[in-house]
Amino acid sequence: MKRASETQDGPVVVSKDGLPQWLDPVVRVVETVEPLQLSRFLPPKSGAGRQSAVLILFGEGEEGPELLLMERASSLRSHAGQPSFPGGALDPEDGDPQADGPLRAALREAEEETGLDPSGVQLFGVLPKLYIPVSGFVVSPVLGWWREPSPVYVVDPNETARVFTVPVADLTNPDNRATTVHPSGHRGPAFLVESALVWGFTAGIIDRLLHFAGWERPWDRGKQVPLDWRS
Repeated sequence: MKRASETQDGPVVVSKDGLPQWLDPVVRVVETVEPLQLSRFLPPKSGAGRQSAVLILFGEGEEGPELLLMERASSLRSHAGQPSFPGGALDPEDGDPQADGPLRAALREAEEETGLDPSGVQLFGVLPKLYIPVSGFVVSPVLGWWREPSPVYVVDPNETARVFTVPVADLTNPDNRATTVHPSGHRGPAFLVESALVWGFTAGIIDRLLHFAGWERPWDRGKQVPLDWRS
């Protein structure tokens, strides 16, 4: 098996061929969505911000389509204990941030954080770059199909508390949806799944994907979950 970090000299293939039919709505989102439809936080025009990438990996589990998530270790300085997509900042060996650097970074980080075998992942698109003001990250959301599933696990407990998959059916279930309210006043979508509260940047992307893919079901936006200042 080639590690993702060992493929930087070869091209990273992005292909929509052979994807399962149920992913067609997500492919259409990739092809048509505008940046401001995903978030009001877009990369600074000055070019400031640290280039990073996340892997939004769709697989097929026992309960149908699912997404791969991880929970960050509670000891981390930023986003401690928060569920997220695998991902992180680009390394120099990932290559050009404006070309396929984010693709390599998404696969490399997923391998380093979850033990994922990147050779079993078919990348099929990249959403517009978004911005996380609190950390200064410019994030490229890279979408993949888990064509050949491989075991996933906590590689480094200092960075990751657990690795898990969430059925899309659970994410679309209105009973699992809520609105988080931060003491700062900021409100955002959230998902209560797999004994976790998925909120913030990750929940925002999932919310928009479900909406524009036509998978969203009506839910009670008045159902609130308070956050504390440490969040």
